[in-house]
Amino acid sequence: MADSSFDIVSKVERQEVDNALNQAAKEISQRYDFKGVDASIAWSGEKIEMRANAEERVKAVLDIFQSKLVKRGISLKALDAGEPQASGKEYRISASIEEGISQDNAKKVAKIIRDEGPKGVKAQVQGDELRVSSKSRDDLQAVQQLLKGKDLDFAIQFVNYR
Repeated sequence: MADSSFDIVSKVERQEVDNALNQAAKEISQRYDFKGVDASIAWSGEKIEMRANAEERVKAVLDIFQSKLVKRGISLKALDAGEPQASGKEYRISASIEEGISQDNAKKVAKIIRDEGPKGVKAQVQGDELRVSSKSRDDLQAVQQLLKGKDLDFAIQFVNYR
């Protein structure tokens, strides 16, 4: 019998991020407490640009955007938001969506699987994802539960379960 396997990836569906951004922009344009503060949120190339005329307001824009991401099932670990920066009369926060597992993070996950996972489970790095294989499907499910229980500083999903 061939080995069973699955891949650990860190991907975000761009359309869902776009939908969350549009919902946040709509809420900002309609909310009473944002009237007259020039608050906005929009794509700026690959980054998300949030603007307002006060530091508290731009943080509130970020908070609204984060709540919309959560409602759409996107982990906040994938959102990399900077600190508010003054730019003339307005404050800006630039955020990006992190995708892919870096080599360092992939090695950390592989080490967790080696040290704490069931025996006979192999993990190998393949580009920006990690393939986990074993003869036993139960062991693979145990690895998934182990990783879900860990507080990793990046979002992970399990795909290609065979």
